[in-house]
Amino acid sequence: MSDETNRTCTPGADAPQELNEAAVPKPGSALLVVPRGTMPPKHLSDFTASERRARVESMGMKGFRADQLSRQWFGRLNDRPDTWTDIPAADREKLAEALAPSLLTPIRTLSCDDGQTVKTVWRLFDGALVESVLMRYPSRVTMCISSQAGCGMNCPFCATGQGGLRRNLSTAEIVEQVMAGARALARDEIEGGPGRVSNIVFMGMGEPLVNYGRMVSAIERLTSAAPEGLGMSARGITVSTVGLVPRMNDLARSGHPVTLAVSLHAPDDELRSELVPLNKHYNVRQVLDAAWNYADVTGRRISIEYALIRDINDQAWRADLLGDLLRGHLVHVNLIPLNPTPGSKWTASDPRVEREFVRRLEAKGVAVTVRDTRGRDIEGACGQLAASAL
Repeated sequence: MSDETNRTCTPGADAPQELNEAAVPKPGSALLVVPRGTMPPKHLSDFTASERRARVESMGMKGFRADQLSRQWFGRLNDRPDTWTDIPAADREKLAEALAPSLLTPIRTLSCDDGQTVKTVWRLFDGALVESVLMRYPSRVTMCISSQAGCGMNCPFCATGQGGLRRNLSTAEIVEQVMAGARALARDEIEGGPGRVSNIVFMGMGEPLVNYGRMVSAIERLTSAAPEGLGMSARGITVSTVGLVPRMNDLARSGHPVTLAVSLHAPDDELRSELVPLNKHYNVRQVLDAAWNYADVTGRRISIEYALIRDINDQAWRADLLGDLLRGHLVHVNLIPLNPTPGSKWTASDPRVEREFVRRLEAKGVAVTVRDTRGRDIEGACGQLAASAL
């Protein structure tokens, strides 16, 4: 794959001519009301198997054509209508037009780590930009995907949060990020030979739980067996949140045993309210109580995400307080060396401070690792996604 490609996008006929400006939260506050926007045309990935058959039958075709199309799309990772040879030639374009409209147009692709990390900037039908990142490791392939165009959580150390929120993504816009990566791997377009996507992290642009309904639908498509979906294991999917407590409880009841990752970043309410404005709605104790409930209901270990920021949240006493809050629970801490973002006044902690933070958590009996900063060179690491086309 080349280091950079650029292509233009032609919006659909019913797309707005200009994209509305992103809604930017007031300083120190989170935006919980999603701006209204025109959604993309419906796609195969938006529908359940029965809904696809009904859609095809409404076109005057036999319902089983939907199953054939689904097998091509999800089972064979084939998005090329001219090669759907089990479907009559006269029906292929009709099905593609009705159920497989183009939703994502790649306008910029960057790679690093010897081609093992690939970030793609996608232009959506209305001109909005989102990003996804594919990371290849020796034993797995992880895709970091976006659930919103922008983000309304307004965390000051995160590039995505500083740009505001345009809209929620559709179910299909979420799923098709993964499908694009799966096709690229199957076609040997990623360094390392053919492969498959094994893990998904909802850690790209946006707060996934604000787009809860479509996020859950996307999980259902990704985990349903072919031909209804991609057939992934729910245990290979991680959903990240800054702590939208009601939706955390909804996810616990959903029956999808995904991993829940809580972006905590501070153990005390005073600092966390500065770093994560949503904390003013749901404080540390409420967020952690919802996390422990999730672990109790699902049996899944909670992941605590903690970006270490020099002289801000990396003090030894905060490590001890964090350890006291977490000890005895089914939990693992991911320490994230703060990734640089344009104009940020903050930077990563000194390595010695980082090691002491780790030592103090381990002394409390809390499992902890320091996250690999894959993608930093192409602004594809945690907190760096800003969807620039330039």
